[in-house]
Amino acid sequence: MTEPLVIDIGQDGLQADYGEHEKAMQAYFKTGRTRALALSNRGSLEFLDNGDLHPDIQSSVDEHGFYVLKNLIGSDELGDIETGVFDILERLPTTKGSSVDKQGRPALGVDCKGASLFWSRPLGDPFGGTDRAAGRHPVKMVEPQPSADSPEQTVYLILGVLQHSEALLRLYAHPDLLKLAASLNGEDFVPFNEGMFIKQPGLGASVAWHQDGVTHWDNPEWDSSIHGYTFHAQLYGCTAANAVWAVPGSHRLGKIDISDWVADNGSERLPDAVPYICDPGDVVIHNRQLVHGSFANTSPDWRVSFTLGYHRRSSVLGVHGGGVHNASAIYDETRICKRSRMIGYGIDARRQRFPDESSYTYAPFVESGEKLEWNANVKRAIHDYNLLDLSI
Repeated sequence: MTEPLVIDIGQDGLQADYGEHEKAMQAYFKTGRTRALALSNRGSLEFLDNGDLHPDIQSSVDEHGFYVLKNLIGSDELGDIETGVFDILERLPTTKGSSVDKQGRPALGVDCKGASLFWSRPLGDPFGGTDRAAGRHPVKMVEPQPSADSPEQTVYLILGVLQHSEALLRLYAHPDLLKLAASLNGEDFVPFNEGMFIKQPGLGASVAWHQDGVTHWDNPEWDSSIHGYTFHAQLYGCTAANAVWAVPGSHRLGKIDISDWVADNGSERLPDAVPYICDPGDVVIHNRQLVHGSFANTSPDWRVSFTLGYHRRSSVLGVHGGGVHNASAIYDETRICKRSRMIGYGIDARRQRFPDESSYTYAPFVESGEKLEWNANVKRAIHDYNLLDLSI
């Protein structure tokens, strides 16, 4: 599959550009795309016979901090995911603060206690230059002027998204992704959190440059992967204009003063950054310590991507975490076990949808003997599951 499943999913191509910065931005997008495609970090997912990630991929991940896995999600599954995305979009509140969707039904997310719907003005940067999310987005991105007929606010991010889409729950338990999580983090890996980013044409907000990790920068056992990985799964693919951008190798540099980087450069167009150029069904391995962000989407193309996060157990167990995605807490075995059940529910939901596929076997469940089943009662019970996210 090389083209989006659907070209128009509800927005009539609102026109916008970067105004006085337009020429510079388009040149930056063009050269960034060239730099990205020149890197040796894209290809099919491969494992050795012993289950280890192929050393060429592992070496590239270690060097660059990210790797584009081509065509990992099949067309049938992409169709399921798209149907789920349409349902989510239809169920969003009509406006920020509304309790109903466009059909007058109780809107998605309004009854959630956990972090759920994130709103922004069109083409805005809601986090940059603020103290939100532990102040990890220190620099404001350029905010283009949206079209006059744009809505006042749009949803650009949904956290705890597995409770809203069975197709995404199944994707979360894709056997190749869980095998990859085990190879990168150990067989006793644990969940982090899951989200859905919505970059609508002419509306999609930017995400200011940042590093995800907040907990282990001063840890005497710090290393370049201690804050874990997220896998960025793409429904429609992404271009230089709407993609996540990252600075290759920055995950190995420790905590970076991003404000100094931008000041020294004279703009937020960091010269070494590259976009995650992807086709539908691609998945990006992303080290959470990379300096990364994205620009406001003035392009005519949608990006809908899903971030699925995993940690080493040793990075989480007994650690005082939280404060960004959920309340601050010490993560003990009981919490980790409860949060990890989403993996088991996903495995069984996937088994029911794809009965001929070999399911992943999660080592902690083998050790504990716990067997988890996906059914209607569980579907109701996982409401607000992300209150137990393991955020570091």
